[in-house]
Amino acid sequence: MGILSALSRLPRPTRAVTVLTAAALALAGCGGSSLNQSGGGQSGGDVKVGLLLPLSGVYAPLGQEMRAGFQLYLDQHGGKLGGRTIKVVTADEGGGPQTGVPAGQKLVTQDQATVVVGVVNSATALGLRDFFDESKKLLVIANAGADAITGARKSDYIWRTSFSNGAVAATLGPEVAKEVKGKVYLIAPDYAAGKEMVAGFRKSFEAAGGEVAGEKFTPFGTTQDFQPYLSTIRGSGAKAVWSFYSGAEAVGFVKQYKEFGLAGKTPLYGPGFLTEGGVLDAQGRDAIKVKTSLHYSTELDNPRNKEFVAAYRAKVGKPPTVFSVQAYDAAAVLDKALAKASDTSAPELVKALNGIGPIDSPRGQWSFGADHNVRQQYYLREVKSSGGTFVNAITGELG
Repeated sequence: MGILSALSRLPRPTRAVTVLTAAALALAGCGGSSLNQSGGGQSGGDVKVGLLLPLSGVYAPLGQEMRAGFQLYLDQHGGKLGGRTIKVVTADEGGGPQTGVPAGQKLVTQDQATVVVGVVNSATALGLRDFFDESKKLLVIANAGADAITGARKSDYIWRTSFSNGAVAATLGPEVAKEVKGKVYLIAPDYAAGKEMVAGFRKSFEAAGGEVAGEKFTPFGTTQDFQPYLSTIRGSGAKAVWSFYSGAEAVGFVKQYKEFGLAGKTPLYGPGFLTEGGVLDAQGRDAIKVKTSLHYSTELDNPRNKEFVAAYRAKVGKPPTVFSVQAYDAAAVLDKALAKASDTSAPELVKALNGIGPIDSPRGQWSFGADHNVRQQYYLREVKSSGGTFVNAITGELG
């Protein structure tokens, strides 16, 4: 994400939203792209899509990448989804539910958006759940991973094109149990996502015969010095570490892990957010050999991804991230649903979503499950040096 300088100054990464250039708009003529999935569809009648993304605060980099991914799909399809001209209205989610919930409600009540796409923070998603469910309006979540969104608090009107926290963590459990001959230490930030990630990994890891050496939750968003925790890890006798961090915390943890001398002796594993995008740029060589699980990498060798990466680079000037893909796929989902629906009412769109079939994505083909969560392939990734930069190379497939 190119945020090294910002990461060095802030507790979480922050940066301005990219202004789309005239050169990017030239991609609007790429309607013949092999990524076209709408299959035509009726024309006529504009559709207003509300993008609810963090445009300020600690999650602004994610918002920038998600908006670029969604806009790229629109550019490639002449500004239309399902044959209908799309008008995009964007609202700032900010740092959490205190700003994100009213912003999401405003997109529906005042801006009259037909559908809202986005949401980074899980607390925001949970805070908006009842509003969208009770008002019978469509929300397509393109990041927030709270397990309950497609679990205990599933709604007919809420769909997710990203992941659930427990699932993305659980996929790595059997692999770590197979690779590591000894106990594994678990460490993550002390907030909802951290606890869901640890729980998901621990369940599958122990079910596969793995043993836990210890578990620690560090203060969320304020931990900069990981040395005391690394000392505990060293003293635990653990043969490997599984860790969930993202943003500036991921940078700090991985760099200090190397400085403390653990990297060469104690393998480090985690969900892909530990080494994703600008985080990996900032970690650099210190992240070499870190293994992660995620549903995307720029290194995926399939025609859809190669075309997507080239188009995204041409538009944004840097590689895409998992956040870009999740929003790109949200646009693809709406493209298919709008082409299939008899009108643009939420009940008709929900009916269409239930029957849209697989999405041919840069991440690989995926589909919605009965819970409205993504059924997708997860990949084992390892940080390697490639052509003077560092990438999350694909080394295998997970559950």
